[in-house]
Amino acid sequence: MQNKGAIRLLAILLTLVCIYQLSFTFKAAQVRNQAEEYANGDLQKEQLYLDSLAGQEVFNLGVKNFTFREVQENELNLGLDLKGGMNVILEISVADILRSLSNYSTDTTFNQAISLARERQTDSQEDFLTLFEQAFTDIDPNAKLAAVFNTLQLRDRVSFNSTNEEVMQVIRTEAKDAIDNAFNILRSRIDQFGVAQPNIQKLETTGRILVELPGIDNQERARRILQSSANLEFWETYQSFEIISLFDEANQTIKNYLEAQEALTKEKDTLPEPPTDGIQEDLAESDDIDVDSDTDQEEELSLLDELESDTVSAADTGATREEYFNNNPLYEVLTPYVTREGEAIPGAQVGVANKRDTADVNFYLQLCKEKNIFPRNVKFLWGAEPVDEAETMYGLYAIKVTTRDGRAPLEGDVITRAQQEFSQTSGEAKVTLSMNKEGTKTWARLTREASEKEPKGHIAIVLDNYVRSAPRVNGEITGGSTEISGDFTIEEASDLANILKSGKLPAPARIIQEEIVGPSLGQEAINSGLNSFLIAFLVVMFYMIFYYSRRAGLVADIALIANMFFLIGVLASLGATLTLPGIAGIVLTIGMSVDANVLIYERIREEIAAGKGIKMAIADGYKNAFSAILDANVTTGLTALILFLFGTGPIKGFATTLLIGIFTSLFSALFITRLIFLGMLDRNKVLTFATGLTENAWKNTAIKFLEKRKAFYVISALIVAAGIGSLVMKGLNTGVDFTGGRTFVVRFDKTVDVNDVENALADEFGHEPEVTIFGNDNQVRIVTKYRVDETGTEVDQEVEEKLFTGLLPLIDKDITMDTFMDEYRQSSLKVGPTIADDIKQKAMIAILVSLLAIFLYIFARFRNWQYGLGALLAVTHDTLVLLGLFSILYGIMPFSLEIDQAFIAAILTVIGYSINDTVVVFDRIREYIKLHPKQEINLTMNTALNSTLSRTFSTSLSTFFVLLAIFVFGGEVIRGFTFALLLGVVVGTYSSLFIATPIAYDTIKKKMAIQKKK
Repeated sequence: MQNKGAIRLLAILLTLVCIYQLSFTFKAAQVRNQAEEYANGDLQKEQLYLDSLAGQEVFNLGVKNFTFREVQENELNLGLDLKGGMNVILEISVADILRSLSNYSTDTTFNQAISLARERQTDSQEDFLTLFEQAFTDIDPNAKLAAVFNTLQLRDRVSFNSTNEEVMQVIRTEAKDAIDNAFNILRSRIDQFGVAQPNIQKLETTGRILVELPGIDNQERARRILQSSANLEFWETYQSFEIISLFDEANQTIKNYLEAQEALTKEKDTLPEPPTDGIQEDLAESDDIDVDSDTDQEEELSLLDELESDTVSAADTGATREEYFNNNPLYEVLTPYVTREGEAIPGAQVGVANKRDTADVNFYLQLCKEKNIFPRNVKFLWGAEPVDEAETMYGLYAIKVTTRDGRAPLEGDVITRAQQEFSQTSGEAKVTLSMNKEGTKTWARLTREASEKEPKGHIAIVLDNYVRSAPRVNGEITGGSTEISGDFTIEEASDLANILKSGKLPAPARIIQEEIVGPSLGQEAINSGLNSFLIAFLVVMFYMIFYYSRRAGLVADIALIANMFFLIGVLASLGATLTLPGIAGIVLTIGMSVDANVLIYERIREEIAAGKGIKMAIADGYKNAFSAILDANVTTGLTALILFLFGTGPIKGFATTLLIGIFTSLFSALFITRLIFLGMLDRNKVLTFATGLTENAWKNTAIKFLEKRKAFYVISALIVAAGIGSLVMKGLNTGVDFTGGRTFVVRFDKTVDVNDVENALADEFGHEPEVTIFGNDNQVRIVTKYRVDETGTEVDQEVEEKLFTGLLPLIDKDITMDTFMDEYRQSSLKVGPTIADDIKQKAMIAILVSLLAIFLYIFARFRNWQYGLGALLAVTHDTLVLLGLFSILYGIMPFSLEIDQAFIAAILTVIGYSINDTVVVFDRIREYIKLHPKQEINLTMNTALNSTLSRTFSTSLSTFFVLLAIFVFGGEVIRGFTFALLLGVVVGTYSSLFIATPIAYDTIKKKMAIQKKK
């Protein structure tokens, strides 16, 4: 063996690197165990203990000391499915970036093009800018983009003579810069979020950003921080009496409208429903923003009960309640902010409404604005926080728009500092703000003008279109500072300061895909994954000793252990994330490692059988097996690489593990075992590669595979036809990855009936969701499409509230929604329709690219297109059979057979495995043709197939049992995935023997017949 010293040195260095990197993982686990013992079950106390250690040195390696935060940064990353946490894909609104670049142009063609592009985006894979350009041209082919984008901001790059193509090039550059800026702002927010090992990365599709927050236990907080635009504005306001005095006229206008609609439709129930864009939850959870210490907050809260019960009562008017609201429809959904005597309460707030009625209020007020009941420059905004203890009532404020472009006179871009502090008087948390020179000047003017009014004016401080407060201004403020105060927790104040400090997003960010995994489900995934791994590991180690003798088997087992050690160490060194599918990838790597050892051992056995001495047999065995090992691993690596490029989340974790596993298994099988054997031979150890039971296994077999090929063609055709028939008639159980939707896994305290769950949720969601048992009888998986195409924190919160309300009767305990979300909801997934289309397209591309890559590789390696065609048709056969079986069996098997990203990963893995088998046979055929060039091709191929049966049996059997261990012990989450792999091993082994080689034989035979005729 050449370069033995270099290989030994490389193995030692790799071992030291892995030990160094994994030491952080062990130390982090040790510190967490200490925190758990200290807290004695108190999770908050445990987290506080860990937070206190974040900046303290806890690990001394002699040359350097590491703090606990640094230890966490270097430990092995666990995916969300193992650790619990939150995974979201955010989409930056490119449409809003366009509006900003156009300086909010009112051009009709421009705005119609944006609307049309949004409609087309739901069914298209093109990016938004391309769709906008197409829509703009379709609406008016002669329209010039330069007329819209020749703004002050773009004037140096866009002139009136610029072509549409030139303008689009500028827009694309600006949009990319805006998205990059949004990415940096989000990363800054996340870095200060306090989550260990967060991950944020830009995705291939323009404007999409992936965020992973492992271990997070407050998803609502994360949604608010991620989706907040941090659009801070300071507005002048109307006095309440100026608007409330117009409510009587508004009531009459609304009444006339409703009566007209009733006359047209004849039935009140068929009235057009108002828009659903009601109140939304705000990001920052504060109650007030003080410009001056003199605010009306306490007075407002004390009058709330009066407003609801006495201010507008039917009894005062002498009418029944129904008659009163028929005459005053606005008051049915909005309580005006007046005293018992009907006088407007001073301030900018004009009314309060229940959260469920805010959409109706918005509709009515917009109707009145169109009828010129209210001033043209009034803008109604809702308060950010509820004003009652039940947290259902929200205040409505009247904002005065005083600028020509309709924007606030002072915005958050003037803020130079945002800091979480404590009030010296009350000790409560607050956020102090400081402004730049320009902001200080404008702020002084606004406060001066407001204070000079009679009665004194108010300034509304608005964050993301929600009023944080509208305090009265008593005098001019010249210092350029203010503060945000209220009933803050330290965490809430810190979050708000973080958001404002990070800066305003250039456009709104909306969650289009979200996955949440609870910590208990993550721990169960770890336990089941480790169990399956250990069982598979022990089974394979025992098999190698049983089949190849004690010493040879132990050498293979040592290589297997080294492979696992190197694989985990490299994962940690690269900062890769270990997911549950990643554990499946590790277990599959065990099978690959075994395959390499089996190929070598089978070659050594053949060399010994040919009469060679043990040293020569080992040397030639490694030499002759190298080609097959290389080809098999390259083809598997190609499919893993394609998975890595096209997959996301856990699937990318699976591909990463598989790719690393290929290299570590090659190093272990080719070099580690060789070094051990050479050491044994130097010490004159007796080596054998078979036991008494297996010495003659698969020897002298003479199965006539090619003579029986037509029978197997018929069998395969019947299976494929049955599968296609089922695909046409029954279809596939496509998951939300491909269709869009929301999925929840909920665990109850007792066994539940799926029909009861469906009926309980039908009234809430407006349709019966799909409910299936997920694992144990007390755990269900719920799939619904309720409001899946809508974004925003208020939408997600409504869905969760409906889930809780619907399922509460099935829970025997009196629990809160927070308890339900923490303890009963195990995981959730949301996939919007747009991203579902992207996933489907990527899945198809991944499969087609992998098939093409394999065909080209085999064609290049074997210099014969017939081999490539045989391999291509064999893996196509495997794919169709697998799809057909999943169609036939879904609804029959007692576990989910859903077609999702994991299934696509399984198909690609099966393709790689099948090609692995096929390449080994083709490699042996190529070798035999060189040895016996004049022998009949059918005899050569049959001999090659028979000579590789021992390897095929050992590899397929060991891989099957490895996957069986994952299937039985790996948990419900990946059961469908491993079932697909189990079927794939069987089908792939079958096709490599009875499809790939026979097809190559038929095409070669046909070519030879044509050549003879010539």
